[in-house]
Amino acid sequence: MKNIVEYEKKPVQETAVVERTKNRRVYVPKVDIIDTKDAVVLYADMPGVDEGSVDVTIDKNVLNISGVVKPSEFKGMSIAYAEYDTGDYDRSFTISDDIDREKVEALVKNGVLKLVLHKEPEAAVRKITVQAE
Repeated sequence: MKNIVEYEKKPVQETAVVERTKNRRVYVPKVDIIDTKDAVVLYADMPGVDEGSVDVTIDKNVLNISGVVKPSEFKGMSIAYAEYDTGDYDRSFTISDDIDREKVEALVKNGVLKLVLHKEPEAAVRKITVQAE
């Protein structure tokens, strides 16, 4: 009897590997994305970040959000047991061409980053008058 091997098709894994220079954990923040008529709104859960420790960049069609959380220090004490670990956050998204790169709003409150990516208005159909020479 012949052995038949079946292969399951899997999505392509990310090929770019980023080497970090810090010895810290990096978390992928959980997000909610809401698409409205005028904008795409993204909420990213990044506990411990504030406006000074979050970076939002757009390079071509890639939106990147990253944040740094400094570990808590207790003077004169040491942690005997901890279930919550701190670390950095990093996540990237591919955005469509209809996002206006000049009209992006970023707000952070209580560790939740809110990005409002406004859409460019659709080009209106314009009637062009043809004249005789």
